[in-house]
Amino acid sequence: MGICAKLRASSWAYPTAVLSLYGFFANCRVAEPFLTPYLIGPNKNISGEVVTNYLFPIWTYSYLAFLFPVFLLTDFLRHKPLIVVQGLFLVTNYVLLCFAPGLPAMVFLQVNYAVVTSTEVAYFSYIYSVIPVENYQRATGYLRSAMLAGYTFGASLGQVLVSLAGIDYFYINAITLGNVSVAFLISFWLPMPQRSLFFTGEKASAVVPQSQQEGPTKDDDAGSVKEKMEHNGSAGWCSRKNVATAGNLLWQSVRESYSSRNLIYWSLWWALATAGYVQVFNYIQLMWDHIEPSATSTIYNGGVEAACSLVGAAAAFSVAHIKVTWDVWGELALGLFSAIGTGAVFLMALTSSIWACYGAYVIFKSCYMFLITITTFQIASNLSRECYALTFGINTFVALSLQTIVTFIVVDEAALGLDIVTQFIIYGSYYAIISVLFLIRGTYTAWMNRRNPEQESSVEVISAERF
Repeated sequence: MGICAKLRASSWAYPTAVLSLYGFFANCRVAEPFLTPYLIGPNKNISGEVVTNYLFPIWTYSYLAFLFPVFLLTDFLRHKPLIVVQGLFLVTNYVLLCFAPGLPAMVFLQVNYAVVTSTEVAYFSYIYSVIPVENYQRATGYLRSAMLAGYTFGASLGQVLVSLAGIDYFYINAITLGNVSVAFLISFWLPMPQRSLFFTGEKASAVVPQSQQEGPTKDDDAGSVKEKMEHNGSAGWCSRKNVATAGNLLWQSVRESYSSRNLIYWSLWWALATAGYVQVFNYIQLMWDHIEPSATSTIYNGGVEAACSLVGAAAAFSVAHIKVTWDVWGELALGLFSAIGTGAVFLMALTSSIWACYGAYVIFKSCYMFLITITTFQIASNLSRECYALTFGINTFVALSLQTIVTFIVVDEAALGLDIVTQFIIYGSYYAIISVLFLIRGTYTAWMNRRNPEQESSVEVISAERF
């Protein structure tokens, strides 16, 4: 009882602890690494071609349709309702997997899961609206650790249950249903944020430091405006003035977010690489099943995903301890590690060894996690919280748009509907283009810095001041 009282008394510990607990159970999806074997096996009895060329593309199209409206609703409704919605749809997701028969139910499942993935932005942005700024770094570390722990534990448990206990995939999904149900209940414990980034008095509060220099009267006015906006209720939130203010703030944030050429290049890699990464992640289980069919072989999907999480986390963690001026050498690193990822994707496509495919996937995912950590840091350290949240949403939307185009042309049966091996050859070629572009750009940046060494220090000063 004393511990709970201390947590509630803290301005940041209680929401961080509850959200971390939610993140652990929401990501402890024991059945996720075995989704494809479950769908094409006797439980659902759907052919691999239908799963590849018809079922999975529905998720991509639905995700694109939901992403931007959900991004705006997340801020408008102040985050918590969207986290509760995510928990509810996670429960619905595994109820459908466990008990709903037939292809139409699995089609609805893809739409349902698109809601789950589109509301992930609420999980990452909620904590910044309820805790003080000085606790951002610690809270972010705890939240990401909770997600990693949940995903790794779930994948490892699934592998143990399948390989050692021989449990049927249905019961693996039932266990996952229990985990996400716990997450759904935990979501109600989250405190409701009192502000959002764009639709409440955030802009007024941001003006306070400037107004303090002009005298106490304007400071009081800014405070009273903020107080009125926070207590206006739903009518105030939906007022034309508030929506216009939010739209203006959004536009200013977009202009600031993409005003720097370097930030545009980092955002470009984020969008291009994420589109390719998600495509590989979505279809890797089908590639594994192609090389070694799950119906006749022992599979280690869960163990591989757990290994990916640990190795990828170690790679991402190493970024904080590598003494490199990323403003100068970062683009070259993007090109080099993208080239390694390119080789890994081609190996996945061309090998007949399941263990070589497993190893290539670990390398590919680790490279992506390493580079996305650098990219996230470079963008976040040069932008305000509002601009970073908006940049995250825009970059994700662009990535998903690219992925949708690739899915429609390459995967969808309405277009080419290619087999899984040909798909991965195309994905490898796609990553090859990314690596060549950033190797050229990175080499040029490093060469220009070599000619003008003072440019490096000026970049560092700008980054430090803006941060």
